[in-house]
Amino acid sequence: MGGLLLAPPASAAEGDVLTATERPTVSGEPRFREPLVASRGGWGRSPSEVSVAYQWLRAGEEIPGATGKRYRPSLEDLGNRLSVVVTATATDGASGTATSRRTTRVRRAENRATRAPRVAGTTRYGRVLRAGQGRWEHRPARVRITWYRAGGVEVGSGRRYRLQPADVGATLFVVARATGRGLVPATKRSERTPRVRHRVGVSRSVTYHVETRGDVSASVRRFKRLAQQTYDDARGWRSAGVRFTRVRSGGDFTLVLAEASTLTDFSSECSTQWSCRVGRYVVINQTRWRHASPAWNEADGSLRDYRHMVVNHETGHWLGQGHSTCPGSGQPAPVMMQQSKDLGGCTFNPWPVAGEISRVAG
Repeated sequence: MGGLLLAPPASAAEGDVLTATERPTVSGEPRFREPLVASRGGWGRSPSEVSVAYQWLRAGEEIPGATGKRYRPSLEDLGNRLSVVVTATATDGASGTATSRRTTRVRRAENRATRAPRVAGTTRYGRVLRAGQGRWEHRPARVRITWYRAGGVEVGSGRRYRLQPADVGATLFVVARATGRGLVPATKRSERTPRVRHRVGVSRSVTYHVETRGDVSASVRRFKRLAQQTYDDARGWRSAGVRFTRVRSGGDFTLVLAEASTLTDFSSECSTQWSCRVGRYVVINQTRWRHASPAWNEADGSLRDYRHMVVNHETGHWLGQGHSTCPGSGQPAPVMMQQSKDLGGCTFNPWPVAGEISRVAG
């Protein structure tokens, strides 16, 4: 941090020389946009007898227009050392100049949030939430918003986020990351949202218990767990306001995992090839549960989606829904369509479509 006292021009008379007794200094951190303040230095006379002018230097060169006591480093200053030249003029006409020591190299500014980002909107499945960018000590060039589910799982980015089925029951928060030239990247997290609720509240509660028929080799414990997941999923009949609760016995209906050969025991209209619903019995064919259907597999559908579909389809019958047909080529098949057999131009879909939800909800 060098610097020399500058003598007046050699042509000046000796009596006109004003010599600095104390070199001017620069106070403050040399950071982008953060103010630096120059002192006037000492000149061996009362301050009232001496007026001073300032000129800031970047790497020893004058900065155009930087002639005040205060100076805020700009983008051009990043990585450079700054100093200030003070020119003093006494009331008797004597004058002189002195230069401060150079600062350390100008660094990027730390940026702090003065207000955290906020999340607004109704926390229900299917609704859209909006996030603010927060407020920052230094205005950033860009603020990137990332959405997280409780537990730190990243679920989206951008100012808007549409709530997903997996969000139901969880809380969300956003992290804003502010960046810009001359600024050290900074982040700030919002408060958590309230827990995300289903699309609608519960308008009907039903109970069911699980039984088996015949030689069942599939895990019944897993069957119970996966079926309840289907019933709880925000995309399923729960979206029509129906809540399903499993009980040890009795209940409003019985969910059965049945060996294929026993299907006709429930009704002659049932087939050993498919699942069926008879009265209070929602019967899932074990063969289909374990292997899906040929048509589903040929279309590379997942086994988990088939299981969602078959439980939703047969339970839909118990809810009073009949079979549906394809509404149009390329559209998602209604869950009440016999997707195990034929799609009629639709695409496989394990969940009730809007019209089916409306009929059950109504």
